[in-house]
Amino acid sequence: MQVDEYDEKEDNYPLYWEPTYEIVLALMATHPGVDVNTVGMQQLLEWIVALPNFADDPAIVSEELLRTILREWYEETEETKA
Repeated sequence: MQVDEYDEKEDNYPLYWEPTYEIVLALMATHPGVDVNTVGMQQLLEWIVALPNFADDPAIVSEELLRTILREWYEETEETKA
């Protein structure tokens, strides 16, 4: 698997808070076409924790990290539109 690809069927590929880019790729695969501008922090957290391969502790996330993930998701979405 390439770094810039995410295969949601890959059961042995755990996701952790870092690197955030892997979470972004998983979110893009799980929620294609979503308007990232409408995603709130609580919804984002719930979506991340619900990812099939998410293996980290949800309690250790900070709002700053969630903002980073949301920003990266937005930027990645904008790049794919261009």
